[in-house]
Amino acid sequence: MIPVLALHYAVAAGAPWIFRRWGRASFFLLAAVPAVSLVWLILQHDAAYGGGLEETYAFVPALHFDVAFRIDPLAWVMGLLVLGVGALVLAYCARYFKDDDDGLGGFGGQLLAFAGTMLGLVASDDLISLYVFWEITSVLSFLLIGYARARLAARRSAVQALVVTTAGGLAMLVGLVLIGNAAGTYRISEILGQAGELSGSTPAAENTSGAVAAGALLVLVGALSKSALVPFHFWLPAAMAAPAPVSAYLHAAAMVKAGVYLVARLAPGFADTPFWRPVVLGFGAVTLLVGGYRALRQTDIKLLLAFGTVSQLGFMVAVVGLGTPEAALAGLALVVAHALFKATLFLVVGVVDHQTGTRDVRRLSGVFGQARALGIVAVLAAASMAGLPLFGGFVAKESIFAAFADALGAHGPLSAVWGVVILAVFVVGSALTVAYSARFIWGAFARKPGRPNTPFKPVTAVFVGPPALLAILGLVYGVWPAAVDAWAAPAAKVTGELTAHLSAWHGFGLPLALSAAAWAGGALLFRRRDAVFRAQMALSGFPAAERIYRGLIGAIDDTAIWVTGRTQRGSLFFYLAVILSVATLLPLAVILLTRPAIPGGAYFLDPNSPLQAVVGIAIAIGALAAVRANKRFLAVLMVSVTGYGIALIFALQGAPDLAMTQLLVETIVLVAFVLGMRRLPAQLRDRTGGAYRVARIIIAVLFGGMVVVAGMFTMGARHAAPISLQFPELAYSEGGGNNIVNVTLVDIRAWDTFGEISVLVLAATGIASLIYISHRGRRPGPVHEVETGSVGRVRGVDPSSRGGAELAVARTFQSVERDPWLVAGRTLAPERRSIIFEVITRLIFHSMVLFSLYLLLAGHNAPGGGFAGGLVAGIALTIRYLAGGRFELHEAAPFNPGVLLGVGLAVAALAGAVPLLVGGQVLQSATIALWLPVFGDVKFVTSTLFDVGVYLIVVGLVIDVLRSLGSHIDEQIEDQSRTEARRGLQSLRENRQRERERA
Repeated sequence: MIPVLALHYAVAAGAPWIFRRWGRASFFLLAAVPAVSLVWLILQHDAAYGGGLEETYAFVPALHFDVAFRIDPLAWVMGLLVLGVGALVLAYCARYFKDDDDGLGGFGGQLLAFAGTMLGLVASDDLISLYVFWEITSVLSFLLIGYARARLAARRSAVQALVVTTAGGLAMLVGLVLIGNAAGTYRISEILGQAGELSGSTPAAENTSGAVAAGALLVLVGALSKSALVPFHFWLPAAMAAPAPVSAYLHAAAMVKAGVYLVARLAPGFADTPFWRPVVLGFGAVTLLVGGYRALRQTDIKLLLAFGTVSQLGFMVAVVGLGTPEAALAGLALVVAHALFKATLFLVVGVVDHQTGTRDVRRLSGVFGQARALGIVAVLAAASMAGLPLFGGFVAKESIFAAFADALGAHGPLSAVWGVVILAVFVVGSALTVAYSARFIWGAFARKPGRPNTPFKPVTAVFVGPPALLAILGLVYGVWPAAVDAWAAPAAKVTGELTAHLSAWHGFGLPLALSAAAWAGGALLFRRRDAVFRAQMALSGFPAAERIYRGLIGAIDDTAIWVTGRTQRGSLFFYLAVILSVATLLPLAVILLTRPAIPGGAYFLDPNSPLQAVVGIAIAIGALAAVRANKRFLAVLMVSVTGYGIALIFALQGAPDLAMTQLLVETIVLVAFVLGMRRLPAQLRDRTGGAYRVARIIIAVLFGGMVVVAGMFTMGARHAAPISLQFPELAYSEGGGNNIVNVTLVDIRAWDTFGEISVLVLAATGIASLIYISHRGRRPGPVHEVETGSVGRVRGVDPSSRGGAELAVARTFQSVERDPWLVAGRTLAPERRSIIFEVITRLIFHSMVLFSLYLLLAGHNAPGGGFAGGLVAGIALTIRYLAGGRFELHEAAPFNPGVLLGVGLAVAALAGAVPLLVGGQVLQSATIALWLPVFGDVKFVTSTLFDVGVYLIVVGLVIDVLRSLGSHIDEQIEDQSRTEARRGLQSLRENRQRERERA
């Protein structure tokens, strides 16, 4: 299973490069991936139906969390739909799009990745793994719906779909955790095996039944939001802003089926919980009616299909959620039929729109006469959607009527009254389905009286081929349902003994009578379509769900603006006062309420190291000097004194790794402060004066005192032996290293480190989006095109006005330009250059880079590591930038820092995931001992690769800082200087002109 998913994701990642070479024909190559996976899945039929094909990879065993896959009959059938329809849709894209369409590589990669993600979702046998795939589908659907990012409707619809499905997903996550905790496992197969005990049907389940019922209800919230049931149905029609292939795949055959699949998967175990059947039957029935009703009033044939999809999704959820074997069989039959006919119809809409330029039934006329093959394909699919005999939709609908008729009475899960009500709703909903199916064919293909034929461009067989194949499969299914019955029956038997089978003809009886009533009602509604449409327009005053959603979002925005306006006042004193007051009062309240014992044995300085006292005094002096400084630069330097002093304390305490890291971090922070302060006034106003002087002093003293007191109580609060006492042995035996600090970061506590670097990358990306107006990776241009001495020079000033010293500096640098110390040093104005600095930079830069690599590789057994090594490399780049300016920085680091951050995070993630492929646990390390010529015996620990990712992230972050606070501010200052110089020259010319006029 893992290789199949890896193939999807690998080709998806390389899709942009593939499309640059082969254009839209690359869709055929992408379609081959799910096609090959489909062949693999078919070959697994015997294993899937012989007990299930299982794969398990230990992930976090202590939390009972494994990456587990299990392909059973239900997952196998859903996999057929996901991969089969996915391959056809990708092939269809090769003719739907044009070679000059923007972003085809990203679109194709996202669509292929979606196919792999849906396969992973239906094959997951672990609740957390399922949730991860669930959320990935939401993200990918957001990207695919918003493909036309230049259109406001596409962006708004994408965000709306993401908000609704993600909100439901968060509720579902809580439900999954409740169920997993109650069961003591997150394996779906094991949970369903003990579902009777969990749901409260046995005396042993009394303590867990409430949590399980609540968890099942929350899971249904996620399923209903994903499958667009009322009241979440509005996001699906809005998502029709997406291209037709996206609608055919995500919103007919794949994504929206995820909720249906989840209900079908859990119904055998949780259908007897208190909330299950009322929710699935109630919301399913309402959605069936609302979707069908809204479909009849649409003039856009794509929106008509969208509301029809909403209606059918409600139908499917109600059926598969009933929890009986017959309903499970009928529901899965409908899932297969719906995927075939609805994907076909969406693809047909794409062809019609592509060839005519419109989807409006008021403008379409006579299309069938110009595209008979396409019209026949549409008629076949619409007939199946309407549930007419000899089509898959008829087989499924007859089975549904029969299953719910059998569920009535004392021995069934439905009472006679509610069973009759549900059957009546199903008949009405089916009548609406017949009506909007006929409306679709009439609106898209019929000749309207008094209207000219809509011009239809000739269409190729490759374009019509995918929908035609799906329509033929729907017809074959209706004539010969034995294959689908053989696939679906084993999945239905999970809920109990199955007595029904799928058949093309069930004989005369109640199901056929109900179907006939639906056909007659649908035909009447279509015949009276104008009167129905006018009646719907007259009743359109009810508030639509989308308007309610937008009102809710608007209210949240207004509340956020109100809160922001009262908290974000632009006052640094207010912000710090709130933060420090909370940080003071909260620990104080805890101490007063719990009244812990005053700890003993706490010390502040080691009496055996008098140097610590000296360093402590220096830190205090630096802090006081920072408070009293009247210039920003001096204040920053004094703050750095405290930081360097703390680094020295670490060194004196025997913590070289901490000391080195603190020293390097303090240096980088000092550079960042200095670069950023260039846009601020040099002088600091009197910060200790004003009306809040006393309040500031009180807050500062209380906060400082509380930090000391909280630290003392924290040191005395421990009663058990700290787990860190085991780290030395673990570092050597498990991590294969002698440096406890580094092994802890990349092995023992690697999860923490991965979370921290992920936050670091996200923060850097967020900050970059605020700082960079243009593209993050914008380059300053080739160095050879830059005029010598132009960077930093004030243009418009007469060069002859420079003093003798400046001319001497210029001549000095001109004499060494034949052998420059820096590649781009000549671009700086002479007065901004220092030959001593350039020489030193050239001498130490490469040594610092090599030293950073040494720290990276040696950090497992000696002080260092990826973080320290990355900081050293960052400082080397900083020196290069300070010596040669922004063009020199680009020559030293000619790559996009955002890409470097992403590559670093990917390397760290792969280093953690690769052990899963060889039967290990995530982030598990291995020691490789080998002999190399010259080097001799070498021991390599695979966690070093994780450290490489950390190294790249730190270097990328430093480059980001240098380019944002350095290069960009340089350009701003230079532009401002040029503007002021021009204004000065202009003013000088105007004054001279006035003097001449006076003379």
